[in-house]
Amino acid sequence: MKNYRLNHFILLFVVFGGFLLFGLSENIKGPALPSMQSEFSLSESQLGVLLALNSLGYLLACSFTSILSTRIGIKWTGILAFASMIFAGIFMYLSKGYSSLIASYFLLYLGNGILEIGLGIMAARIFIKNTGTMMNVAHFFYGLSSIGAPILGASMMGWHVLDGELGWRGMYLIILSLSIIPIIPSLFGRFPEEHQSEGESTSFRGLFRDPVAWLIVAVLSFGVVSEMAIGSWLVYYLQNAYDWSLKRASEMLSLFFLLFTLSRLFVGPITDKIGYTLSIMLFSALSGVCSLAAVFIGETGAIFFAIAGIGIAPIYPTVMALLAKRYAKGVGTAITFTVTILGIASVIGNLLIGVIIDFVTQFFGNGPGNKIMGLQAGYVFIAGMAILCSLCCVPLYKILRTRSGGVV
Repeated sequence: MKNYRLNHFILLFVVFGGFLLFGLSENIKGPALPSMQSEFSLSESQLGVLLALNSLGYLLACSFTSILSTRIGIKWTGILAFASMIFAGIFMYLSKGYSSLIASYFLLYLGNGILEIGLGIMAARIFIKNTGTMMNVAHFFYGLSSIGAPILGASMMGWHVLDGELGWRGMYLIILSLSIIPIIPSLFGRFPEEHQSEGESTSFRGLFRDPVAWLIVAVLSFGVVSEMAIGSWLVYYLQNAYDWSLKRASEMLSLFFLLFTLSRLFVGPITDKIGYTLSIMLFSALSGVCSLAAVFIGETGAIFFAIAGIGIAPIYPTVMALLAKRYAKGVGTAITFTVTILGIASVIGNLLIGVIIDFVTQFFGNGPGNKIMGLQAGYVFIAGMAILCSLCCVPLYKILRTRSGGVV
């Protein structure tokens, strides 16, 4: 019994620590992007291409992680993900141009993709009871690190080391090197095998033919594209639309992640009580409405950018809980199928946002007022993704309600 508790503690440390590092690695890019753009003279479209190509690494990882975990085990899959993030930090520090920056980010997102699928499989195998609550608590640690990530990143970039500033290169190197921490307990943990419990048997062929699987993909894709876009573009939006300082804009992003994190901590029991699909429907609609309000009210309504975090936060973990319950026999396959297609949506979404901003700006001319219109159009697209996430829940809810024993 003592060994079981110790092993369970080790597994929780790896899962929660993994999500902490995941949040840091993804959300320090907000304050880093303007510095990268300035150093390499990048346009908004090039930033969009950077984020889109990075998502290809994430997509590639999603396509093989389930198979990898079967071949080498979920333990070594997680260790490989953490190691990839460490090397990405080293290569990012050494990058000399746009091409090498893309390659470094590609490796980072490759590691992030392996880590995300791996953590999802680990969590689904560990959290058998109160799945919605525990999934949200696990992802709470992602939000916890995301709160401080923008401010930490901006602060570290200004640190004076030797004869100059640490900059975005040194900041990434130090933060990504922290991935060594969860590798150590992973070496000693015993990770559970896949459950053979209640739920539908899962295969890729069956998922391709299942309308519920595709609706879940749509829900997750629209929701996560909106979530990730806020982390990537909010600081840039506030700096360029309202002429905010990097510090002030980063503080707003941190407030977004504070509300985002608190939402995941407290919303979990609600999702278990009222149902996963209905929860996603209501919260994603809240996020979309708040983002639209922030855009159309203007600078005085900027607080609604942060409030949107309350609604967008539960989407990903609640969808993971839905997958864990509905496809308990083959949850790794279900997660891989869903998140792989999510990766495709992320590539398209990141690319479209940058293109929309550039297109609208150039269509109306390159004046300051027209640049703001371009930024607003890009952010309306981000809000629209959250609204579409909510709308896709309607047919999903109806189908699951009519199927005998369906998880809703």
